[in-house]
Amino acid sequence: MDWLITPLSEPFMQRVLVGSALAVMTASLIGTWIVLRGLSFMGDALAHGVTPGIALAFALGFNLTLGAIGAAVAMTLGINLVHRKAQLREDTGIGLLFVGMLALGVIIMSRLPSFSGNLATILFGDTLGIRREDIVVQALAAAVTLAVILFFYRAFLVLSFNEEKAEMLGLRPGVAHLVMLSLLTLAIVTSFRTVGTLLVFALIVAPPATASLVVRRVPTMMVTAVAFGFLAVLSGLLISWYADTAAGATMAFISVVIFFAVLALREIWTRSRVARVEH
Repeated sequence: MDWLITPLSEPFMQRVLVGSALAVMTASLIGTWIVLRGLSFMGDALAHGVTPGIALAFALGFNLTLGAIGAAVAMTLGINLVHRKAQLREDTGIGLLFVGMLALGVIIMSRLPSFSGNLATILFGDTLGIRREDIVVQALAAAVTLAVILFFYRAFLVLSFNEEKAEMLGLRPGVAHLVMLSLLTLAIVTSFRTVGTLLVFALIVAPPATASLVVRRVPTMMVTAVAFGFLAVLSGLLISWYADTAAGATMAFISVVIFFAVLALREIWTRSRVARVEH
């Protein structure tokens, strides 16, 4: 067991593990609803769309999290504006602002000293630099996300499968949708330090998508998603330690690998059951 104990005996690796586990908990909980509602493109766009807010906050010396929140709010309002005023599909506004916000973030960063290093930190995170303060923020984000999901559980559940029924039952789907996007924003802005704005999307989508392959009930799906996410975090950290690879990118990549591994195993299991029935 030395291969496991040695890396995790380092204090900074313990901080990374705890911080990453909390980040993946927040991301997987809200990510379950994002996957169920088919809002993955929106999640991807928001993950990239916070870049100019972070870049501007970095340039002006403000809090990066507040900058990310401001950019996410601006992007959400912009998507709704395009959808309402231009009478185009919502995904058109998402696509336009996806590219525009990411490009603006890179432009802002290109005007600063140490352009490459600062840009890499924003896009890919600084996993090994997680501080105790970051862990506290991520713990609060996880607690808030869990509490809000429990409170809005019925509204989220009905909205995910039938928006008209949610309206008929008086569950206020518009409010539920806004709350869901707010939790998505919270997950992104509190997790970008761990894996960066480009890779946080993997933690939001991959563990819930993997869980959906093996379970059907939503509460079980959320728990399973968190478990798959933690497996990706632990495996990614160990691989990055021994292979000397980027920790955040490795965790994100492993989360996707786990999805395809589970998909392959499910396909093998399904075919073997069909073969037994036929014989």
